[in-house]
Amino acid sequence: MEPPIEIRSADQGDAPAILQCLTAAFTPHRAQYTTAAFADTVLSQETVFLRLQQMHVLVATAAGNVVGTVAGACHAGEGHLRGMAVLPEWRGTGAAAKLLAAIEGWLSSSGCKRITLDTTLPLKAAMKFYEKNGYRRSEQISDFFGMPLLQYVKQL
Repeated sequence: MEPPIEIRSADQGDAPAILQCLTAAFTPHRAQYTTAAFADTVLSQETVFLRLQQMHVLVATAAGNVVGTVAGACHAGEGHLRGMAVLPEWRGTGAAAKLLAAIEGWLSSSGCKRITLDTTLPLKAAMKFYEKNGYRRSEQISDFFGMPLLQYVKQL
Protein backbone atom coordinates (compact mmCIF):
# COMPACT_ATOMS: atom_id res chain seq x y z
CA MET A 1 0.00 0.00 0.00
CA GLU A 2 1.32 3.42 -0.98
CA PRO A 3 1.70 6.12 1.66
CA PRO A 4 -0.94 8.88 1.61
CA ILE A 5 -0.35 11.80 -0.73
CA GLU A 6 -0.27 15.23 0.87
CA ILE A 7 -0.24 18.59 -0.92
CA ARG A 8 1.65 21.58 0.45
CA SER A 9 3.20 24.84 -0.71
CA ALA A 10 6.73 24.43 -1.99
CA ASP A 11 9.69 26.30 -0.58
CA GLN A 12 13.22 26.85 -1.85
CA GLY A 13 14.36 23.63 -0.19
CA ASP A 14 12.06 21.73 -2.56
CA ALA A 15 13.86 23.04 -5.68
CA PRO A 16 15.99 19.90 -6.30
CA ALA A 17 12.95 17.61 -5.96
CA ILE A 18 10.87 19.85 -8.26
CA LEU A 19 13.61 19.66 -10.87
CA GLN A 20 13.72 15.88 -10.46
CA CYS A 21 9.93 15.61 -10.97
CA LEU A 22 9.98 17.79 -14.07
CA THR A 23 12.93 15.95 -15.59
CA ALA A 24 11.49 12.49 -14.87
CA ALA A 25 8.06 13.42 -16.24
CA PHE A 26 9.26 15.06 -19.46
CA THR A 27 12.39 13.07 -20.40
CA PRO A 28 10.35 10.35 -22.20
CA HIS A 29 9.20 13.11 -24.61
CA ARG A 30 12.58 14.83 -25.01
CA ALA A 31 13.10 13.71 -28.61
CA GLN A 32 9.81 15.41 -29.56
CA TYR A 33 10.82 18.74 -28.01
CA THR A 34 13.16 21.36 -29.36
CA THR A 35 16.20 21.90 -27.16
CA ALA A 36 14.95 25.29 -25.97
CA ALA A 37 11.40 24.04 -25.33
CA PHE A 38 12.68 21.13 -23.25
CA ALA A 39 14.97 23.41 -21.22
CA ASP A 40 12.08 25.81 -20.53
CA THR A 41 9.85 22.90 -19.48
CA VAL A 42 12.19 21.08 -17.09
CA LEU A 43 13.76 24.29 -15.73
CA SER A 44 17.28 24.72 -14.39
CA GLN A 45 18.79 25.46 -11.01
CA GLU A 46 18.33 29.17 -11.73
CA THR A 47 14.87 29.11 -13.29
CA VAL A 48 13.31 26.88 -10.63
CA PHE A 49 14.02 29.60 -8.07
CA LEU A 50 12.42 32.21 -10.35
CA ARG A 51 9.31 30.04 -10.57
CA LEU A 52 9.22 29.72 -6.78
CA GLN A 53 9.36 33.52 -6.52
CA GLN A 54 6.93 34.36 -9.33
CA MET A 55 4.27 31.67 -8.94
CA HIS A 56 2.49 29.73 -6.22
CA VAL A 57 4.17 26.32 -6.40
CA LEU A 58 2.70 23.22 -4.82
CA VAL A 59 4.25 19.82 -4.26
CA ALA A 60 2.65 16.45 -3.69
CA THR A 61 4.49 14.43 -1.08
CA ALA A 62 4.32 10.83 0.05
CA ALA A 63 6.27 9.68 3.10
CA GLY A 64 8.03 13.04 3.04
CA ASN A 65 9.25 12.69 -0.55
CA VAL A 66 8.15 15.00 -3.37
CA VAL A 67 6.29 12.96 -6.01
CA GLY A 68 4.69 15.77 -8.02
CA THR A 69 4.46 19.50 -8.57
CA VAL A 70 2.40 22.25 -10.19
CA ALA A 71 2.61 26.05 -10.26
CA GLY A 72 -0.05 28.69 -10.72
CA ALA A 73 -0.40 32.45 -10.86
CA CYS A 74 -3.44 34.72 -10.87
CA HIS A 75 -3.51 38.04 -12.72
CA ALA A 76 -6.63 40.18 -13.24
CA GLY A 77 -9.00 37.30 -12.50
CA GLU A 78 -7.29 34.80 -14.78
CA GLY A 79 -5.15 31.96 -13.51
CA HIS A 80 -2.43 30.21 -15.41
CA LEU A 81 -0.85 26.83 -14.66
CA ARG A 82 2.71 25.73 -15.42
CA GLY A 83 4.93 22.79 -14.69
CA MET A 84 2.43 20.06 -13.83
CA ALA A 85 4.48 16.91 -13.30
CA VAL A 86 4.24 13.66 -11.36
CA LEU A 87 7.02 11.10 -11.07
CA PRO A 88 6.29 8.27 -13.54
CA GLU A 89 5.96 5.67 -10.77
CA TRP A 90 3.28 7.85 -9.10
CA ARG A 91 1.03 8.20 -12.15
CA GLY A 92 -2.42 6.77 -11.57
CA THR A 93 -2.25 7.22 -7.79
CA GLY A 94 -4.33 10.39 -7.58
CA ALA A 95 -1.33 12.66 -7.02
CA ALA A 96 -2.01 14.69 -10.19
CA ALA A 97 -5.72 15.06 -9.39
CA LYS A 98 -4.90 16.25 -5.86
CA LEU A 99 -2.35 18.74 -7.17
CA LEU A 100 -4.78 20.07 -9.76
CA ALA A 101 -7.63 20.41 -7.24
CA ALA A 102 -5.34 22.19 -4.78
CA ILE A 103 -3.97 24.71 -7.28
CA GLU A 104 -7.47 25.35 -8.66
CA GLY A 105 -8.68 25.98 -5.11
CA TRP A 106 -5.83 28.42 -4.52
CA LEU A 107 -6.52 30.21 -7.81
CA SER A 108 -10.25 30.43 -7.01
CA SER A 109 -9.53 31.84 -3.55
CA SER A 110 -7.20 34.37 -5.23
CA GLY A 111 -10.09 35.68 -7.32
CA CYS A 112 -9.57 33.77 -10.54
CA LYS A 113 -12.69 32.98 -12.56
CA ARG A 114 -10.87 31.25 -15.42
CA ILE A 115 -7.72 29.13 -15.67
CA THR A 116 -5.52 28.59 -18.69
CA LEU A 117 -2.69 26.16 -19.24
CA ASP A 118 -0.56 25.31 -22.21
CA THR A 119 0.63 21.93 -23.39
CA THR A 120 2.42 20.38 -26.33
CA LEU A 121 1.32 17.74 -28.83
CA PRO A 122 3.53 14.93 -27.41
CA LEU A 123 1.65 15.09 -24.08
CA LYS A 124 -1.46 13.15 -25.14
CA ALA A 125 -2.02 11.64 -21.67
CA ALA A 126 -1.84 15.11 -20.10
CA MET A 127 -4.41 16.43 -22.57
CA LYS A 128 -6.80 13.59 -21.67
CA PHE A 129 -6.23 14.28 -17.96
CA TYR A 130 -6.99 17.99 -18.35
CA GLU A 131 -10.10 17.28 -20.45
CA LYS A 132 -11.32 14.79 -17.83
CA ASN A 133 -10.92 17.57 -15.26
CA GLY A 134 -13.00 20.15 -17.13
CA TYR A 135 -10.43 21.87 -19.34
CA ARG A 136 -11.30 22.49 -22.99
CA ARG A 137 -8.88 23.15 -25.80
CA SER A 138 -9.19 26.70 -27.10
CA GLU A 139 -8.42 27.80 -30.64
CA GLN A 140 -5.23 29.50 -29.45
CA ILE A 141 -2.00 27.91 -30.61
CA SER A 142 1.26 29.75 -30.10
CA ASP A 143 4.91 29.10 -30.80
CA PHE A 144 6.87 27.48 -27.99
CA PHE A 145 10.51 27.59 -29.06
CA GLY A 146 9.63 26.11 -32.45
CA MET A 147 6.84 23.80 -31.24
CA PRO A 148 3.05 24.30 -31.29
CA LEU A 149 1.76 25.24 -27.83
CA LEU A 150 -1.90 24.39 -27.29
CA GLN A 151 -4.01 26.38 -24.84
CA TYR A 152 -6.59 24.75 -22.57
CA VAL A 153 -9.17 26.74 -20.58
CA LYS A 154 -11.43 26.05 -17.61
CA GLN A 155 -14.06 28.36 -16.17
CA LEU A 156 -14.32 28.28 -12.37
